[in-house]
Amino acid sequence: MRKIYAVLVSVLIVSLALAGNPKKYGKEITKKEVTKISDILANPEEFDGKRVLVEGAVVDVCAMRGCWIKLASDKEFETIRFKVEDGVIIFPMDAKGKDARAEGVVSVRTQTVDQQIKQGEEHAKEEGKTFDPSTVKGPKTIIQINGEGAVIE
Repeated sequence: MRKIYAVLVSVLIVSLALAGNPKKYGKEITKKEVTKISDILANPEEFDGKRVLVEGAVVDVCAMRGCWIKLASDKEFETIRFKVEDGVIIFPMDAKGKDARAEGVVSVRTQTVDQQIKQGEEHAKEEGKTFDPSTVKGPKTIIQINGEGAVIE
């Protein structure tokens, strides 16, 4: 009985120790100054093509390939997609709910109706949801961070 108790305590200690360790993905983070996600979303043209470091809670993860995470902004109901090259970095589903620091280059582009429908169908498939093409009303500005490296705690 003592051996079982000792093993359980050891497993608990190791689990707790590992739970607090940050997990690194991709390249090392080099930026020191954090840019607010809300600033990027409010002034996307100012940040287009610029390398940024952002922080936020992971609110969603690509269920199909782990190729993106959505980070919560410092303002309520705002998120930004942090997209990495397929297969280069794979974010685990258990990253959801954890805090992340992520570095990459801001991308701002306008999508046509057809491009939005195609992307909407792809995202719905990735997220296991349905997509209604009639919700697309016109061209749309897409703001995301092309990710290079992240640390999730």
